[in-house]
Parts: sequence; C-alpha cells; structure tokens
Amino acid sequence: MAGLLLALIYLAFSGIGFPDSLLGSAWPVIHMQLGVDLSYMGIVTMIVAGGTIVASLMSDRVTRRLGAGLTTAIGVLVAATAMFGFSMSGAFWMLCLWAIPYGLAGGSIDAALNNYVARHFGSRHMSWLHSCWGIGAIISPYIMGYALTRELGWETGYFNVSMIQVGIAIILFISLPLWKKHSGGIPAAEERGKAMPLSEILRIRGVPLMLIAFFAYCAVEATTMHWASSFLWQYRGIPEDIAARFGALFFWGITAGRLIAGLVADKAGDRRMVRISIAIMFTGIIMILLPVEADFLSLAGLVILGLGCAAVYPSVIHATPSNFGAENSRAIIGVQMAGAYTGSTFMPPLFGVLTRATGISFYPIFILLFAVVLLIMTELLNRTVDKSKI
Repeated sequence: MAGLLLALIYLAFSGIGFPDSLLGSAWPVIHMQLGVDLSYMGIVTMIVAGGTIVASLMSDRVTRRLGAGLTTAIGVLVAATAMFGFSMSGAFWMLCLWAIPYGLAGGSIDAALNNYVARHFGSRHMSWLHSCWGIGAIISPYIMGYALTRELGWETGYFNVSMIQVGIAIILFISLPLWKKHSGGIPAAEERGKAMPLSEILRIRGVPLMLIAFFAYCAVEATTMHWASSFLWQYRGIPEDIAARFGALFFWGITAGRLIAGLVADKAGDRRMVRISIAIMFTGIIMILLPVEADFLSLAGLVILGLGCAAVYPSVIHATPSNFGAENSRAIIGVQMAGAYTGSTFMPPLFGVLTRATGISFYPIFILLFAVVLLIMTELLNRTVDKSKI
C-alpha cells in the first residue's frame, strides 16, 4: 500500500515540474505572437514566484485543514486549470492573470508533499521525489517542441500539459483513501492542531540558520542554471551551441545526482549527505573558477557542481522533522519553501545587475560566496541542533 502511495506522490511531484520549464521553451514564440518584449517573461515568472511564496507561507494552515492528500489533489487540479488558461490566453495580461493560480498551486503542492515524505518515508525517497520534479521539467520542453515543430502552436503545448495534469488530478482524487490508510485509518491524522504563526517559527532555535542555508543553496542553484551558458559563451569564449548544451547538463546533473543519492541516502544520513554534497559543489566551483585556458575544466565543473547540488535540497528538508520535531515540521517546511523561492527568484537578477559593474567573470565568485554561506550555516545548524538535544 505504501509503495502505491509513493508512486502517486512521485507522479504528483513530476506534475509540478511540467510547467516549470514550459514557459522558457515556448517564450521565443509567445512573446512575438503577443507582441511583447523578450524580457517580459521575467514578469510572468515573478508573479508565479510570488504566488508560490504566499502559498508556502500559508501551507501549514491549509494542510492542517485539508490534509496532505486533498491539498495535493486540489493543487494539481488548480495547476491544470492555470495551464489551460495559458493555452487560451490571447494577450499578455491574461498570462499574468493565470500565473497567479499556478504559483499558488505549485507552492501548496511543494510544501505538502515535502512535509509528508519527510515525516513518513526515508531519506532516499526524498531524493527520488525531487528527481521526479526534474524528470517532469525535462519532459515538458519536448511536449512543447512537438507542438511547435508540427505547427500546432504554443497553445497546444500548454493544452497538452494541462490535460496530463487533469489526468494526474483525477488519479489523486480517486486515491485519497490511500492517504487515510497510510495515516492509520484516521483522516488527516497528522494535520490536527493549531497553525503556527511565522513569528513563532522564527523563534525556534536553529530555524533562522536553516532558512539562511536554504536561501544560499537556492541562490547557488538558480544562478548557476540561469547564467551558465552566458558565462561559457561570453567569458570562456565557448561556442554558443556547446555553451547551451553544457549549461543544460548542470540541470541533468542535479536530476541524475538525486537518483544516485537515493541509493545511499538512508545509510549515509541527511547530515553526511549534505556535507558530501557541499564538498562536491566546491570542487565544481573551483574547476569553473581556475584561470586556465582549458575549457574542459569549466564544462566538467558545471556537471560536477550539478551533481553536488543534487542532495542538498532534499536532505535538508528530510532532516527537518528530526531537527525541529515532527509536530513543527509542516510549518517549518512551508517557510523553507518560501525561503527557497525567494533565493531562486531574486538572486539571479541581482547577479545580472552586478555584472554591469563586475562583468560576467564574477559568476563563479558569486556562486562561491553563497556556497560558503551554505557551508557555514549548515554547520552552525548542526551544532545548534546537537546542543538542543542534550
């Protein structure tokens, strides 16, 4: 029974990944058809991120009332509706409108499933959960590419993804009894109690350290993904096609790394996985940073950096119930998600602003600085948690 529920959770989480890479793959066509500037994609993504942050902060209250299963099912259905709305949008303002429910849905699903897996399943399943998101994000550009190459229009790409999500939502609604059985037959047994306010969450020892660590990690991940190709092309002088390909391999490295991490995560433990991952991250960053003419070091460094990033996010989340108590994990994980989206939303644009003064060569140093913050905060968090358990 638990295996079937896990499969459904993986399926739902892959559904989050479908729309996340869809806009970027379709935007070159969308912006011309709607008659807006190429930069307007940033407006849509900021609206989505804003909705996700709000939903993450509200996730404790919502999940306590509805339960993880129903929250996920409704969230996927809302996301499907938003994607259908995208497919029917004939003006830019309509995209912005539909971005709001999509952001809210994504934040609700993300927080609910991360907390549920952290509390009910082993560390390996958390790694595999996040690799499923990557699989969904990898597949969706191919769906959009098929629609565009067949001259069916970007609207068809969004419509197809919407229908896939409708199918996932139907399966989730049908499977709601499985969530109840896995909770001992008591509907939403783990959801009882009063929602914890943000001020109370931040007063828990170690939580501010954990939030800074999470923010720093997401700054590393998002900045690397957004600016890798530009760094390789503009600074290293690598041809655009090769730069784009190896920039994408960072994302593949994260996905593959999470699949591999799941094989050893239970034995290694969350804390050791984070330390090993950070060490691998530093190795990749140093390879990118070395002032040598050999381009293969920078290219390989991106892949290694992706492998290093793979286990940090799922391991930190999975350790939350152990570090702060299962009774607090739902509220804390919601705040984690908000911190994560804040880092991934605002740090890449900040780097873009800084390049006006520093140039693109500052790229590996910017990433290194946040990696150092991540290392310091995670080690301080470990000491704080150990002291609180004495």
